[in-house]
Amino acid sequence: MTSRTPQTVVHFSSDFRLPGFDAPQPAGDYRVDHDEELVEGASRFAWRRIGAFMHLPAIATRASTQQMVPINPADLEAALAKDLEQS
Repeated sequence: MTSRTPQTVVHFSSDFRLPGFDAPQPAGDYRVDHDEELVEGASRFAWRRIGAFMHLPAIATRASTQQMVPINPADLEAALAKDLEQS
């Protein structure tokens, strides 16, 4: 099966926390990978999201270690909406 991983950048204006994170993350820009697989239909193609991962720490942060943490896209959208309300 064919797959792809588009990458986006999300911005948080204030500290945030997603389920499964050990601690709140500071405001900043974060890379997010969306793993998708191709779904073939009779007349067209579509992509189905099968996973999402956030890169930690934030892009501008210099750190000796980096990690990719699995996230739920719905949790990310909720955290971004909350952050927008607080700004």
